[in-house]
Amino acid sequence: MNRTSIETQKGNVYIQSTRNPKVFKDLTFPFETCHSTAYRLTHCTKQSLQRIIEKGGRVALALLEHKIIVGFAVLDFPDKNERWILSDPKMVMELKAVEVLREFRNHGIARQLLTRLFSEDFVEEKIIYLTAYSWTWDLAHPGFTVLSYRDMLVSLYTPSGFLEFQTNEPNICLKPENMFMVRMGKKIPQKIQDEFKLLRFGILA
Repeated sequence: MNRTSIETQKGNVYIQSTRNPKVFKDLTFPFETCHSTAYRLTHCTKQSLQRIIEKGGRVALALLEHKIIVGFAVLDFPDKNERWILSDPKMVMELKAVEVLREFRNHGIARQLLTRLFSEDFVEEKIIYLTAYSWTWDLAHPGFTVLSYRDMLVSLYTPSGFLEFQTNEPNICLKPENMFMVRMGKKIPQKIQDEFKLLRFGILA
């Protein structure tokens, strides 16, 4: 398995993707004790990542010395109560999380997690979307403003092929800084692309 190595003051961090839920057995997951009132983690247990892999999702990990998970990125299928499930369920996935421990940020780990996650050919057969809600952002620690944090996210996701789109999805519309981005795979038929465009505004083809 090819791995990217990133040198930090705390040791080498290795980026790898996995489809095997058993890899978590011997790994430490400090996110479980990383609770904060300033922002909300999307996935805060190893079990939640294991379940995603077991149902066909993908996970990329940032491992400190191959032992401690200091970052992760998650591709999963839409939840059953979300409108995106109404499109072709085999073709639509969500980038549900990109998380890096505070003390390991500013090393390019998040970008490398995305690079690894989107390096596989299967992503060209998927419509992959992400929702970015400002109430989940870690604004207190880095000293970002809401708008500068938003700009940072756009610059993070754009190199992986994501573009920002409008939608009337209620949670996105709650705050003007919230955003919806989509990566359209190169092998997605035009008919499916058109249907997804309508679905962004709650219109069923």
